[in-house]
Amino acid sequence: MSDKPGLATRCVHAGELANAAGSPHTPLYNTTTFAFSSTADLLDVVEGRRHGSLYTRYGLNPTIESLETKLAALEGAETALAFASGMAAESAVFFAHGRRGIVCIGDAYGGTLKLLSGLLPTLGIHTTFLLGTEYDHLAEILAHGVGLVFFETPSNPALDVLDIHPIAVLAHRHHALVAVDSTFASPVNQQPLALGADLVVHSATKYLGGHSDLTAGAVMGSKTLLDPLRMWRTDLGQTPAPETCALLARSLRTLVVRVERQNATALALAQALTRHPRVRRVRYPGLPDDRAHPIARVQMNGFGGMVTLEINGTCDDTVAVMDRLRLFALAPSLGGVESLATQPVTTTHHGLDTSERARRGITDSMIRLSIGLEDTADLEADLVQALA
Repeated sequence: MSDKPGLATRCVHAGELANAAGSPHTPLYNTTTFAFSSTADLLDVVEGRRHGSLYTRYGLNPTIESLETKLAALEGAETALAFASGMAAESAVFFAHGRRGIVCIGDAYGGTLKLLSGLLPTLGIHTTFLLGTEYDHLAEILAHGVGLVFFETPSNPALDVLDIHPIAVLAHRHHALVAVDSTFASPVNQQPLALGADLVVHSATKYLGGHSDLTAGAVMGSKTLLDPLRMWRTDLGQTPAPETCALLARSLRTLVVRVERQNATALALAQALTRHPRVRRVRYPGLPDDRAHPIARVQMNGFGGMVTLEINGTCDDTVAVMDRLRLFALAPSLGGVESLATQPVTTTHHGLDTSERARRGITDSMIRLSIGLEDTADLEADLVQALA
């Protein structure tokens, strides 16, 4: 293997531990605790004189650590931490690095907005929210000593793309960190650390897992920045189970082929939907006339498997379209091998009040599609019959 193997090679081989049975995969260490031959050996691990397996809630389990080595390799990071969910990963970032204040730019998952606006302020952690179009105010806010800039790109649900590099340059000038939620892109389509971000966050439930059969999260970055997160993960019980980590490592081996296929199908469907008379607007970064395209074509290696559309009609009309879908499953979440459709006002952003949804351009007629691995023609036919 070369000194700098490609992403697909890293997905298959990074982090795998040699084992006596000769398996190419790290075994599942389905155990909560590990025994030692002596107290001296135990204390060597507990007190950090040597690395070793100790207790699964601490993350000191070979299956978990093997996965984390693979996750770090995918983002070109020094290290990674696996979490029990994407929200667990985000909350650890906010607890560890957001206490001087957070700036959230652009749209984000409804659960993230609820955490930032409703729960963290009760702990004295305050967030300033900027729309993606309000970037000009960032320097003024950072000048007050805010410590963390957080954003999704592409964003949920409108698929806006924020330019990571200039945001990172500006934040670092004011001694703030930058954390990017890159769930919608996956490491196949975007590498935030290489563009200047300090931390990259994933809901591994989505593209990294890719089969709608696990719940997990991940944060990648430097050891210096991740060590404080490790303490929060341990003491809040946010460590994923070894079984979940083994399943996620299995899924990562096919990440590149899955995402590349989803990219291609999503682009074809986005193009087809722009021609449909009942569709008012299609949001997809790969469309040349999309407002996100100029940044996406420079910043991203592929445009992703998510397509957002707005129909010509009311909320009831949109519900009728959703209810007529047959191949697309009516379900929240995304990134799996099966295609899913969700109406953000009824699922991901249902918790936002109507005025906040309107401010963010999340309309009643919006449908978010997660494109799976089915045949493109079959997916297009399902959308056409539902829109008819």
